[in-house]
Amino acid sequence: MKEELLRRIAEKKVLVGIIGLGYVGLPLAREFLRQGVPVLGYDVDEAKVRDLMAGKSYIHHIPADFIREHVMETRLFEATADPARLAEPDALLICVPTPLDHHYSPDLSFVLDTTHMVARTLRKGQLVVLESTTYPGTTDEEMLPILEATGLKAGRDFYLGYSPEREDPGNQNFNTATIPKVVSALSPEGLEVVKALYDLIVRTVPVSSTRVAESSKILENTFRAVNIALVNELKVVMDRMGIDIWEVIEAARTKPFGFMPFYPGPGLGGHCIPIDPFYLTWKAK
Repeated sequence: MKEELLRRIAEKKVLVGIIGLGYVGLPLAREFLRQGVPVLGYDVDEAKVRDLMAGKSYIHHIPADFIREHVMETRLFEATADPARLAEPDALLICVPTPLDHHYSPDLSFVLDTTHMVARTLRKGQLVVLESTTYPGTTDEEMLPILEATGLKAGRDFYLGYSPEREDPGNQNFNTATIPKVVSALSPEGLEVVKALYDLIVRTVPVSSTRVAESSKILENTFRAVNIALVNELKVVMDRMGIDIWEVIEAARTKPFGFMPFYPGPGLGGHCIPIDPFYLTWKAK
């Protein structure tokens, strides 16, 4: 199984299935398409599927011309809302939301519903990778039992991995192809396959387990949440002292070690930064 997947990846004949065609999934699809790798995109939103198949884009930094080229000319890209077609790809990359419920606890309904959907068509030789930000243990504690309830066994019949997304929409300096990607799997053979797949589009950083990869993403976002909150508080205090927080930051950032600049702004940096620390505290409790 490993050798067959590695061969298909090396020859760029691997069919990549991307579940969730939002601000994470569609840029990911773009990078595989740029390398000549065929992509089957899945989304529950039929309007998105219709737009894509008509050569339209609903994400501003992905030009419609690019979508149209790969749907209508190269024919490397197809979008669908039919879950039965998830049996076709060699690799399934899951890019779905992980919000909080009204108790500020992790809401894994999108991940778990998607895993059940994948399980209904799971076949031997497939690779499944979760990209959604989540708490340590999600891949092996939550997803693995659902997938193995099919009678197929991870590491023998299919591979299961985790590779957290690192999208920063609107960032002019970094994009999907230039941000190193942490990769992991439940077995050494699975890691080899996951790494080979993502190596097609980006520099990869392999780690020893899916829990390490899950924890790394939680650490990244909690670090940002703490520091953005801190600088927002400092702005209020320094305004009242008659001090320009921006000048303070510019002065502090001249220190060549032990300091990273964060800047005041509305909220805590998008929809995920304020949410993800709750995934860590919930698991810790």
